[in-house]
Amino acid sequence: MRRLTPTILVPAALVAALLTGCTATADAASSDGSTTTVTTDADLTVEQARDANTAPSEVDLEPSADEVAITLNDPTATDGVTVDGSTVTITAAGTYRLSGALTDGSVVVNTTDDGVVHLILDDASVTSSTTSPLQVLDADQVVVQLMGDNHLSDTAAYAETDEASAALFSSTDLTITGDGSLTVDGNANDGIAAKDGLVIAGGTITVDAVDDGIRGKDYLVVTGGTLDITAGGDGLKSDNDEDETLGYVEITGGSANVTAGDDGIAAQTDAILADGTVSIVAGDGHDATVADDASPKGLSGAVSVVVGGGELLVDAADDGIGSDGVVSIAGGSVTIAAGDDGVHGDQALQISDGTVDVTSSVEGLEAGLITIAGGDINVLASDDGVNASDPDATGEQAPGRAAGTDVGLTITGGTIVVDSRGDGLDANGFLTMTGGTAVVNGPTNDGNGALDVDGTFDVSGGTLLAAGASGMAMTPGADSAQSFVAFTFASTQAAGTVVHVLDAEGTEIAAFETSKDFSSLVYASADVVAGQTYSAATGGSVSGDTVSGLAEAGDSAGSTVTTTATAGEAISGMGGGGMGGGPGGGPGRRP
Repeated sequence: MRRLTPTILVPAALVAALLTGCTATADAASSDGSTTTVTTDADLTVEQARDANTAPSEVDLEPSADEVAITLNDPTATDGVTVDGSTVTITAAGTYRLSGALTDGSVVVNTTDDGVVHLILDDASVTSSTTSPLQVLDADQVVVQLMGDNHLSDTAAYAETDEASAALFSSTDLTITGDGSLTVDGNANDGIAAKDGLVIAGGTITVDAVDDGIRGKDYLVVTGGTLDITAGGDGLKSDNDEDETLGYVEITGGSANVTAGDDGIAAQTDAILADGTVSIVAGDGHDATVADDASPKGLSGAVSVVVGGGELLVDAADDGIGSDGVVSIAGGSVTIAAGDDGVHGDQALQISDGTVDVTSSVEGLEAGLITIAGGDINVLASDDGVNASDPDATGEQAPGRAAGTDVGLTITGGTIVVDSRGDGLDANGFLTMTGGTAVVNGPTNDGNGALDVDGTFDVSGGTLLAAGASGMAMTPGADSAQSFVAFTFASTQAAGTVVHVLDAEGTEIAAFETSKDFSSLVYASADVVAGQTYSAATGGSVSGDTVSGLAEAGDSAGSTVTTTATAGEAISGMGGGGMGGGPGGGPGRRP
């Protein structure tokens, strides 16, 4: 699935992990006309994504006992320290404690020996009107330990010859730890930047940056601490595009509150959330209007986005979660309000555990291949709730298109509830359901359907209920291993109506309290027997445990039978298993 450039190979460990499931492939075109084969299986765990990447460099976080004290108000030269005007330069590995204030100056680390440069910021403040106030030009490794309250503020314009590009800049691996605080004003570019790897293990860090908030070129790993980031560009970022095992962002602990003009978290390869709490506002949130060439996403990974734990809250002007490759949600809690797609993976999307709540979106879940294998999912969409579509297709290609065999939706477990104004479950290829529960409160207009499948539509397990308008209504295929019953009502039923599904003896097999107006209802479960007659009675109440109004039982006393249907037969005038439904999509959009 690695697809940075045509010259980058896929790590064998990641390929092996991905190929353990049912994997389709696709050819991705590159800028020079060559193609790279990418896997489209999103059965990806945090551990598998992590194993595909170069691990952060190990570093000794313990300061040495023989530390050197540097008083910034009145710095003096000593072993390993030189002073030239308002520039303090550290020239040897060791531990240095910086305290006091240095106004319009800078602290520079420039060492040639091996070993860790350990900087203890102890109530230190450094500001500069010409350059970066704290910059590492050369060192083996650097640790910044925070004690007390610290502040760094840089100039609004750097010299063209200046290597530094952030208020806290490092040309080598950098680790930030400690129990103190650090406030960073990045007035020219980034707030904190490392040209190699950057690990944040502790501290309370507040960044206000003109461009990116915190950037580690090779990797950015957050294992602890409290981050509050305001950035004109990306909030948290890693952008190495030359090595497929680098360019990743990984969060395993701590908390991050990110307000970004562009992406909240942006990874050139993998964006991984294993634990911790992350809150993101990207591009002023889901109600914002952005420029045509802007696409502020909440959590973005060009190769993959993997959520295995923790809590993620996103309010984004574009996609809440987005990847050119795959998205895997295998745990944790995800809440998204998006100006475009809630969760988007060009190639594939799998949700296998955790909770996913898309509170606002154009399309809730979108990818070429979508698998719902577990978890608790709620989707609110102004267009399609779930859209499995060719990542290279646009709305203009929709009329007369052939159903793709490598495009589709598979539901094997979990619970998914959809409320959509467009199609509820829309598969431009196949739809296969073998388990789980799916409840669709579909469109109220006849131009869309609660179910829209272009290819084979097979249900062999689980429970499916889809209610919506009848104009484009459709059913599973007649040869589905598990049968279904489809009701069409003579008139539109109002939101809040309770529908009881009764067998020929009047025994109730399901009850559903609708949340929207509807004139069509499709129900599939193991209790439905092909060829048998079923009735839909309205009135009464729902009782017991419900999934978005769907229950196994209710009180049908006082209800009225309004329509009947034979299990396994398609809705009148519409074919099952991909014969119904409209072209979907609009001009310039994936159908």
